Amino acid sequence: MITGLIIAGGVGKRMGQDIPKQFITVEGKPIIIYTLESFEHHPLVDQILVVCKSGWEETLWGYIREFDLKKIRWIIEGGSKGQESINNGVQFLKQHADEDDTIIIHDGIRPLVDEIVLSDVIVKSKKFGNAVTSLPYNEQIFVKDTEETTKQYIDRNTLRRVSTPQAYQFGKLAWAYDKAVSENIGMSDSSYTNTMMVELGETLYFAAGSDKNIKLTTTDDLELFKAYLKMKD
Repeated sequence: MITGLIIAGGVGKRMGQDIPKQFITVEGKPIIIYTLESFEHHPLVDQILVVCKSGWEETLWGYIREFDLKKIRWIIEGGSKGQESINNGVQFLKQHADEDDTIIIHDGIRPLVDEIVLSDVIVKSKKFGNAVTSLPYNEQIFVKDTEETTKQYIDRNTLRRVSTPQAYQFGKLAWAYDKAVSENIGMSDSSYTNTMMVELGETLYFAAGSDKNIKLTTTDDLELFKAYLKMKD
């Protein structure tokens, strides 16, 4: 069984909107629905769990009915930060997933994830036990000396940019979150499943990424998303 675990619990203060950014409507459709449709239409995804911002669950169910999405089985309440929301999803799935199931974790505000990226993360995770979407760095990376100066750079050929989707075998994922929560490892505001796994000593495997798979964090990101939609038309 392959389950999409979609994280849609954020507020999105940097967007400057009155509603959570995942519910902002673009071309007549909320951002979260674009994301869910990518999973809905992928032939290998069996079911979807959404971890949603508290108080918006019924709104999301309404959109799911409006856009006729059939694979969303559950919507549960999110936490105050990303790692709490993911852990909520993992704990919930203990009653609904087998140890060898594949769980694909994805940000609800990455609506341009495509079938190629999803397929590769699924194939790689089936082969290795996990897979994280990644891309090379194309810019020069410098280490700050002070807020205004630097004297050191990092060879970009040694680096990869990692984002979602990322997939894990459920047994290992559940073990990792139980250990991380009990020992407070990799659960800070800036942490995510991939960084937590590395802190726990796990080896991660790279899957294909896409520059279009942007995270909608600012109004500039939103305008770029709109531009990509026009290109599709």
